This record gives sequence, C-alpha cells and structure tokens, in this order.
Amino acid sequence: MGEEANAKWEGKAIAEIAEYSAEQVWPYIEDFCNIHKLIPSLDICNKVEGIEGQPGLTRYCASTIKGEGDDAEKEIDKWAYEKLLTIDPVQRYLSYEVGENNMGFKSYVATMKVLPTNEDAKVGGCKIEWRFVCDPVEGFGLQNLNAYVDFSVHSIAQKIEAAISEAI
Repeated sequence: MGEEANAKWEGKAIAEIAEYSAEQVWPYIEDFCNIHKLIPSLDICNKVEGIEGQPGLTRYCASTIKGEGDDAEKEIDKWAYEKLLTIDPVQRYLSYEVGENNMGFKSYVATMKVLPTNEDAKVGGCKIEWRFVCDPVEGFGLQNLNAYVDFSVHSIAQKIEAAISEAI
C-alpha cells in the first residue's frame, strides 16, 4: 500500500454571520449536547456522560436517512458517540472526536471556532469555522465529507441567526 492509503483527510468550512457578534454566537456552539437543534440532518443529540462545558463530555448523535438504490425503501439509522476534547469560552473554540459509530469513522477530530470579524468581539460580525482531520472513510469520499461539513456549518449559521433574531 502506498502513502496515499495512509494519508489523513483534512477539511475546513466557514460560514459568516454579518449581523451578530462572536460573543452572541458562541453560546450556541458551546452547547455541545444540543447540536441537533442547529444541524437539520441530526434527529437527536443526547448527553451520555460528563459535565456540561467540560472536556470528557460525551454526546450521542443520530439520524435516520433514506436508503439508496435497492435500499431506497429502507430507512437507515446513522449514529455516533462524540467526546468533547477541549473547550475555551474565552477564545471561543471547542474540539471533539468521534468515537464508536456506524458510519465508518476510524479516527475523526474536529475543531469549531467562532471568530470575530471585527477587533471587538462584542460588535456585530463573526464567522464559524469547522475544521477536521480524519482517516479516510471507506465508501465516503473526502469531497462528500467536505460538502457535508460545508452544508452543516452554513445550516448552523442560519439557525443561530434565526435564534438570536427571535431572542432580541
């Protein structure tokens, strides 16, 4: 086997939020066990163990998708346990790893950051950045994974914008 088979996949997606500050957006990202409220493809996200806002917090995420081809009539459950590795509310980032799952991930670590677009994080304008590093996933290309992350980070941004707008 060549080096390519052992190469890690890396990706990044960014979504900008023009109206709201990093300080306003961060609490939605920080709420690790409620990510299903921000990503439409997730049906549930439940706390499994650990303390909210602390490394070691583990969540269970799952969704049901329609099968393809011969399995088009079937519904397929996809699930993963995800563990919070680091969280920094001052710098507004967290990282997590995918553990046991049925989606083919052997190793996956992601970092989500909320970055101000202005020098003052309290002033409107920020971006959400989602980076990942993982081992190749059999039957799921890097391009597909990048597309999923890009779709998800933009969905997250839209849901957060709507939630903040309703709360004001």
